[in-house]
Amino acid sequence: MTSCKPPKAAHNEPGAHDVHSYGNPDRARVKHIGLDLEVIFDQRTVKGTAVLTIDQFALPAKQAKREIVLDTRALQIDKTEVSPDGLKYTEGRFDMGKSDPILGAPLHIDLAPDTKFVRVSYSTSPSAAAALQWLAPEQTAGKEHAFLYTQGEAILTRSWIPLQDSPAVRVTWDAHVKTAPGLKAVMSAPNCLDANDCHFVMDHPVPSYLIALAVGDLQFQATGPRTGVWAEPSVLAGAAAEFSDTEKMVEAAEKLYGPYRWGRYDLLVLPPSFPFGGMENPCLTFATPTVIAGDKSLVSLVAHELAHSWSGNLVTNATWSDFWLNEGYTVYFERRILEQIYGKKRTDMEAVLGYQDLQDELKSQPAKDQILNVNLDGRDPDDGMTDIPYEKGALFLLEIEQKFGRAKLDLYLKDYFDRFAFRSITTKESLEYMRQHLFAQDPDAALKIPVNAWVYQPGLPATAPKPESEAFQAVDTAIAAWMKGQTIDTAQWSTQEWMHFLRGLPEHLDAAHMKKLDAKFHLTASKNNEILAQWLLMAVRNRYAAANARLDGFLTTVGRRKYVKPLYAAMLTDATGAKHAVAIYARARPLYHPITQTSIDALLASRAEAK
Repeated sequence: MTSCKPPKAAHNEPGAHDVHSYGNPDRARVKHIGLDLEVIFDQRTVKGTAVLTIDQFALPAKQAKREIVLDTRALQIDKTEVSPDGLKYTEGRFDMGKSDPILGAPLHIDLAPDTKFVRVSYSTSPSAAAALQWLAPEQTAGKEHAFLYTQGEAILTRSWIPLQDSPAVRVTWDAHVKTAPGLKAVMSAPNCLDANDCHFVMDHPVPSYLIALAVGDLQFQATGPRTGVWAEPSVLAGAAAEFSDTEKMVEAAEKLYGPYRWGRYDLLVLPPSFPFGGMENPCLTFATPTVIAGDKSLVSLVAHELAHSWSGNLVTNATWSDFWLNEGYTVYFERRILEQIYGKKRTDMEAVLGYQDLQDELKSQPAKDQILNVNLDGRDPDDGMTDIPYEKGALFLLEIEQKFGRAKLDLYLKDYFDRFAFRSITTKESLEYMRQHLFAQDPDAALKIPVNAWVYQPGLPATAPKPESEAFQAVDTAIAAWMKGQTIDTAQWSTQEWMHFLRGLPEHLDAAHMKKLDAKFHLTASKNNEILAQWLLMAVRNRYAAANARLDGFLTTVGRRKYVKPLYAAMLTDATGAKHAVAIYARARPLYHPITQTSIDALLASRAEAK
């Protein structure tokens, strides 16, 4: 493997006020975090110290008190110390503020005028550390060793590290991690193969949500000179084969928008309880095993998380209301990578499926949440993580491509990533830069793009592109033929064509028709999780009891929120289904990450209130 230290980059200047952080970076700002931690599996806790290197800024004339305010959530703070030089520490006075169910509690630490280092001794809560997912051996692929992983986005890193937990505050960091013998710790930094080397260095400034840790029975297999896969031994070969095109994806991305600046790009395959498809942690994307289909049909996830190395990790949303800057740009970029590797036919199908998801999301969301620059004051930032910032944001860029031409947009995006590299920016900053450096080149084309409607108004503008797929036109013909009782040829269908087929069938089918579909295409037995999840959703809506056992097994082994939330929501639409949902969830909830738990808890609570 290559060097474990990437090149240094400059810190960004202070960013926008973040309503989801108690931090006071305008007065005292964390710029580096040094972690010395022990992972204790039998106690389900992480304990140790965080040494924060800080900058202090001038105080207002009437404000005499010097302090730094950190974000915490259910942390046990044992001691805080301050130092002018990082060598000699003295105990510092601290105060823990009132806890909020979303934001956690502020940690106020008094500073002296010459304080440059703050050391916090602490431990995480076994039951309330929302970023930490502790798995028993039976919940892993190998069934022999326990497993731990973290998920920090959006504001959960504060539940395992005391820090200024805002995407506007970028830090460099290093960590030493001690864990049980025989287990390997990996982090969102270049990872070394030495099983006994648990020291990590990230010299690029990153937002707090991108600091990540996993510990388990992990091995590595390279897929290219700077790419590879970490996974449990029984999963490793299959995962490496599935992700064998990763190096090609990195090369394709670089041709589009400039050099990959993070050294290595590896993937960590997690147990199936992981709540997301993937998480773009620098140098080490965390990925769900549900995308391992055996035919590379679901590796758009890898292209997406890789694209985040530019849009998200390199240039970051300054607040969670600016989340579309991360995800809309990334979906557009992802499809450009896929087009280079797998061709336009595949990309067109992905775009149409994304458009279908967006239409469904727009129907389900209130007008205030259909806005790209969404207002999240007083709300959990996870409320803004719908398909809207992803797909509406990508369509906005697609319209710009259509009006200005792909070549001009590509030049602009490359410049954009260079200009704002290792910075966090707001929607306002992004749009102003776009007006100055792209729209000014062709004012007539710019007038045809209703920017305010895209960013600040609900729904889609009348000018919004509507993706089309020739392959799906053939599937539409097959749907019509099938509904007439005719035979159709599906032998060469891709996952995307199957998804369009299932979505295109009538929402309500009788038992005989469901049985016929299952008998012909063996959908209940599908090993492709995208196809299976879509079919199980149809089975729930149509009360197809033959799929109940598979539904039960799926929901008690897979924690990916994209799959499980729609299934529970569909079950909760009638009394019989709700009873089934509650019974399954009672067994499944301990297996889910807190992010998924929160989503399903809210569904159950909403039904209870409606009764």
